[in-house]
Amino acid sequence: MKIDALMAGGPGEAPGEAAAAQATGYDGLHSSELQHDPFLLVARAVAGAPELEFGTSIAVAFARSPMTVAYSAWDLQALAGGRFHLGLGSQVKAHIERRFSMPWSRPAARMREYVLALRAIWQSWQDGGKLDFDGEFYHHTLMTPMFSPGPLESGPPRVLLAAVGDAMTRVAGEVADGLIAHSFTTRRYLQEVTLPTVRAALAHRGRAEKDFDLVYAPFVVTGANEESMAASAAVARERIAFYASTPSYRAVLELHGWGDLQASLNALARQGKWREMGGLIDNEMLGAFAVVAPLDELPAAYARWVGGLADRTSFTPPEGMDAEATRELIGSIKAGAAPEAAGAAAQEVLT
Repeated sequence: MKIDALMAGGPGEAPGEAAAAQATGYDGLHSSELQHDPFLLVARAVAGAPELEFGTSIAVAFARSPMTVAYSAWDLQALAGGRFHLGLGSQVKAHIERRFSMPWSRPAARMREYVLALRAIWQSWQDGGKLDFDGEFYHHTLMTPMFSPGPLESGPPRVLLAAVGDAMTRVAGEVADGLIAHSFTTRRYLQEVTLPTVRAALAHRGRAEKDFDLVYAPFVVTGANEESMAASAAVARERIAFYASTPSYRAVLELHGWGDLQASLNALARQGKWREMGGLIDNEMLGAFAVVAPLDELPAAYARWVGGLADRTSFTPPEGMDAEATRELIGSIKAGAAPEAAGAAAQEVLT
């Protein structure tokens, strides 16, 4: 299992963040689409860490055409020496239409076609063939030599899709190289819903499960003492409540018998009562979504949680932890999640 760091700063801080992540023992560094362009962040970070893998987690697909993303991802794959993977997400209707002013319709079907369009564009660059992609949502039928960047020795980047619901999960299994699970999920939901859906989609397309990656980073509650543990738990409760208030994530709650809670949280969210929302997340629910362990027990607990389940995870160390302690923590998690250790851990029932 590989452990990635998440970028926190802007383009100016990106090279330093990459160098620090590499020195601390991370395997990769991922950008996200929040206050900055995720592709620009990776472009700036690559020079700071020649050994790291890089990815977007995630870039908003529907905010851009497949052609513009194809160019960005191709250039980053070249800059990173074949160590870049493209993580895409759909976002939600309000953001696509009102923030990005782009069309929204049938997100799963659109995403399937989006990934196929990317692959068609990349194939035309890689082998020099004619670009002839004519779909329902996207049409790419013009590529002259002047506009083709030419082949890459590494080949195209891998594509991973963020997914929660069944429809997007099936799309990931059918056309992507991996799935980025939302933190608002549980081991039970992944094992009983997500992974069976992925495996069925892979089998339907005749694809090998061994070539498909699951990326999963659970919430974490930790601290060196009771006070810091309580503060960490309060933050996690509010984040879990925020996501639980979203109707599209209700299926995760329903699997555990918590479906009715969604309406109450949604009503509080509309009133902006975020702290009150966190108070509705009891210990049982917190323990289903988060790794809860004191700092000295965290490596083993985190490894048990993700070992034998995820191929990659992202982990942010507790505030105030220095580089050497973080390196030791990451090393301990990776050792605990190694195949021989994960096999036993996978048999445990986590509550």
